[in-house]
Amino acid sequence: MSLTRGRFSKAADKLVTEYTSSLPFDWRLYRQDIAGSIAHAKMLAKQSIISEKEAEIITRGLVSIREEIEQGKFQFTPELEDIHMSIEARLIEKVGEVGGKLHTARSRNDQVALDLRLFAKEAIADTLTKLRGLQQALISLAEANKEVIMPGYTHLQPAQPVLLAHHLLAYFEMLQRDIGRFNDCLKRTDVMPLGSGALAGVTYNIDREFLANELGFSRISQNSIDAVSDRDFAVEYEAAASLCMMHLSRLAEEIILWSSAEFNFIELDEAYAGASSIMPQKKNPDVAELVRGKTGRVYGKLMALLITMKGLPLAYNGDMQEDKEGFFDTVDTLLTTLDVFAGMVKTLRVKAENTSNAVKQGYILATDLADYLVKKGESFRTAHDTVGKLVTYAIEKGKSFSELSLTEYRSFSPLFEEDIYSITIESSIAARNVIGGTAPGQVEQALATAQKIIGNKL
Repeated sequence: MSLTRGRFSKAADKLVTEYTSSLPFDWRLYRQDIAGSIAHAKMLAKQSIISEKEAEIITRGLVSIREEIEQGKFQFTPELEDIHMSIEARLIEKVGEVGGKLHTARSRNDQVALDLRLFAKEAIADTLTKLRGLQQALISLAEANKEVIMPGYTHLQPAQPVLLAHHLLAYFEMLQRDIGRFNDCLKRTDVMPLGSGALAGVTYNIDREFLANELGFSRISQNSIDAVSDRDFAVEYEAAASLCMMHLSRLAEEIILWSSAEFNFIELDEAYAGASSIMPQKKNPDVAELVRGKTGRVYGKLMALLITMKGLPLAYNGDMQEDKEGFFDTVDTLLTTLDVFAGMVKTLRVKAENTSNAVKQGYILATDLADYLVKKGESFRTAHDTVGKLVTYAIEKGKSFSELSLTEYRSFSPLFEEDIYSITIESSIAARNVIGGTAPGQVEQALATAQKIIGNKL
């Protein structure tokens, strides 16, 4: 059965039917499609385009179809092309000719645009909820380890000591920016396209404001051609998802490094680790590695949609059927990744003794020594050069800064005094008492601010 081949006398080739059918993936839009159709039927009745009785029959039929799909009783057939035609054909089977009135003042073009926007709005809401969940997991881990000191790195080389909580809150900030992007995406997704028809609008006296209110949209599209051909909102979601996955991938990489024998800063819970098929001693960071790997998958879906859309003349084109499969995959990948990542963060154990020992290795206080000389009146560039030579000397002698004598210090600069030994890991951290710095008081305030953000759902 086909509802769309009116001018044709020949059935589509079977292979063509299979090739062009989007049912294998767009069946997921059934809830949105039925919600849109119920609202459309109500509007048609309100405007006396169909009768109230006809709208009631259509609505009851649509509700029963939704139940059939959810109970696994609905028969999907490729000949019906997509979820929209499948539901409409079943509606006509159930309620008779009156079901054919549902498509009055509507095209599949504005219908699918509506369904995808409804799906995207739900996806954004779910994404925001799960981002908050991961932020809370990071805050909890930071709170539980807020006195733990670790090396901060640049170029993956020990640079300066920082609080682990400060490091974790860097990812809180990244996720907060992700939340901002998804909220921005929601503003442009929250536009109701129904009533645009195929591309030029419709000839019936419809009430688009009623439809927007029924379906929970804050705005109505202002150009029918743009409304049916716009997929910017899907591109935006995928772009925001790509940035979010990049942030998750960076933390995943650090978790992989920190859980290695060489770093040994953390212990992953066994529920979030994998075993080797041949080496019984192994505890692999499989979840973190998959997060890193799936990031490329999300990037690929973004590029695919951009490439699909870049050369399309207005308005709707069959190419746009390719908007859904990648979009669904991105949504699924991101939501699952956020869930599993939050679980991994909640259950990992920090090895504070090892992070503390790592800070003591090398010459991580070198910048503090340079700052010491600057505060004694030296220019920073000269102080930087002096401490650089001091580091070379200490390495040659096999000594740490604390093991150098004052005489040795003063051989590099007469500005060194006995108080040079008051520079410690703890004093280095405490000295960075600026907004956004790693000093304990600043980190405490940052944690309080983060908790407030989570509590207020900003």
